[in-house]
Amino acid sequence: MKTRAVRMYGKDDLRLEEFDLPELKDDEILVKVVSDSICMSTYKAVKQGNKHKRVPENVAEHPVIVGHEMAGVIVEVGAKHQDKFKAGMKFSLQPALNYKGSPYAPGYSYEYFGGNATYNIIPPEVMELGCLLIYEGDSYYGASLGEPMSCIIGGYHANYHTVPYKYEHIMGTKKGGNIAILGGAGPMGLGAVDYALAIENKPLKIIVTDISDDRLARAAKFITPEKAAKLGVELIYVNTSNYADPIAHLKELTDGHGYDDVFVYAPVVPLVEQGDQLLAYDGCMNFFAGPTDTKFTGPINLYNVHYNNTHIMGSTGGNTDDLIEALDMSAKNLINPSVMLTHIGGLDCTIDAVMDLPNIPGGKKLVYNHINMPLTAIDDFEKLGEADPLFKKLHELVEKHSGLWNAEAEAYLLSYFNV
Repeated sequence: MKTRAVRMYGKDDLRLEEFDLPELKDDEILVKVVSDSICMSTYKAVKQGNKHKRVPENVAEHPVIVGHEMAGVIVEVGAKHQDKFKAGMKFSLQPALNYKGSPYAPGYSYEYFGGNATYNIIPPEVMELGCLLIYEGDSYYGASLGEPMSCIIGGYHANYHTVPYKYEHIMGTKKGGNIAILGGAGPMGLGAVDYALAIENKPLKIIVTDISDDRLARAAKFITPEKAAKLGVELIYVNTSNYADPIAHLKELTDGHGYDDVFVYAPVVPLVEQGDQLLAYDGCMNFFAGPTDTKFTGPINLYNVHYNNTHIMGSTGGNTDDLIEALDMSAKNLINPSVMLTHIGGLDCTIDAVMDLPNIPGGKKLVYNHINMPLTAIDDFEKLGEADPLFKKLHELVEKHSGLWNAEAEAYLLSYFNV
């Protein structure tokens, strides 16, 4: 079986190549990878090459397939796994394997296993760990976006509050509390808002901050305050650059109470400081955004840690249960991962998209591995459709769903390219 894949040979060295997969073993599974959403973690790995903790030292001789937010369909199942998995099943994947303490993971470490490929061989440790998951939704992109959504869910589950003098931690965000999502008008922030509106222990109020009117306008278009209000939540979008004292304004929005849960979605020191200052009594700040600077620091108020019982923690990714929750909620339309997605492309655009990822505006970029197509903003479909019938139809299908990518548009795109 031949596969076409984007492989990393070292720092800043990505190549789109076709090569043979080895013969399938009894404890392996062959899959067709239909979609993969591009993660900033891939960019970080490519910028470090074999200096990255998950990239093997010998990557130049044994290149690895990049991409880990993958979804597709099972093609062939080795004899050992035929009791649980069948050809034709849609799958998603928990890439954070941590197999026997190893940092190795798909997208960073494997020659024949990664998201930016047409076909993969899934190794036995994935099934042993229960990290190959069946997806019953009506799309592939929903399963691909399950991984970043699981990271968001993991952040919500990791936050905690306390019971005075009982030494108990109550896990999760505070029911009926105030949530601040700082730097939250990007794709992950939007996913965080969408999830907060879907959970049982909903907050009373969600404040989303950013310094871009365009990002905030897009966020408010897709997750409206009116929608939140119908669910019993007050949702407010705030451009903090418009205020001389943003802390005072944000606290005023809670009548001086402060925020029970604060998520920092960008690795920016002033944002960390803001988050710390906004915490209510027993408030929890989750430093969610991963910095590339190993010496990144930010001041916090230790007086409040002592006397106001504030606490600061960080979360990086979700576990398998978080991914199962994400896939289940997506399949049941309780959440809509499309709010994170702004660009669509084919496998041939992957290298340029990864290498320039920090400079490409918008949210998540999704690659369909079995087609060739430039990375294209969904917002550009209408203009492109004036000359190209494909984009004309895609624009029509997107408009049916309030401007968001959807299963109908995906099905049309894949059928157009005979995938």
